[in-house]
Amino acid sequence: MKLYDLQASGNCYKVRLFASLANIELELVPVDFLHGEHKRPPLSELNPLGQLPILVDGQYVYRDSQAILVYLAGAYGGLAWWPAHPQGQAEIVQWLSFAANEINHSLCTARLVQKFGYALDKEAALAKAPAVLALLDQHLEGNEWLAMGRPTIADCAVYPYVVLAPEGGVDLTPYRHVARWMERIEQLPGWQAVDAVMPESA
Repeated sequence: MKLYDLQASGNCYKVRLFASLANIELELVPVDFLHGEHKRPPLSELNPLGQLPILVDGQYVYRDSQAILVYLAGAYGGLAWWPAHPQGQAEIVQWLSFAANEINHSLCTARLVQKFGYALDKEAALAKAPAVLALLDQHLEGNEWLAMGRPTIADCAVYPYVVLAPEGGVDLTPYRHVARWMERIEQLPGWQAVDAVMPESA
């Protein structure tokens, strides 16, 4: 499997993190993002949206980090990461949606402006961040993990832009349950930081 990857991207990190936790082998293909490689063929043919990550597994091509997590967990991760029953799947997907919407429009957007100079509304993003983190903190007050009482791809989807939030000027100090949850994730076998270098495939 090939993952077209940008190391600094939180969305790409979601996929690398899960693959490392679940012992799924990926061939990382670095993309020259600054020079627009992701917006030109052949990558634009794999993902017409011109975004990363992109996963290629034989004849199958998937875009969007949340979709890639579902595919990898269902195809290779076993029932521990993606359950067979719809109740568990729905419990996980609601957090994938949270990552793609609430976190994306707050923590992620603020980081894109502060760290990479994107022309987005950082003030609006920072205004949304406390409510997003408070909701997450409230859930984690009574739950060690986001879904099903165990690590799942829900945690892999939400964790990256939370742990990277200070790079967008977001203070995580008030959210002690979030902090403990991040510590639990970082103690999982196979955890890696966003700047970790994965070994090349043989």
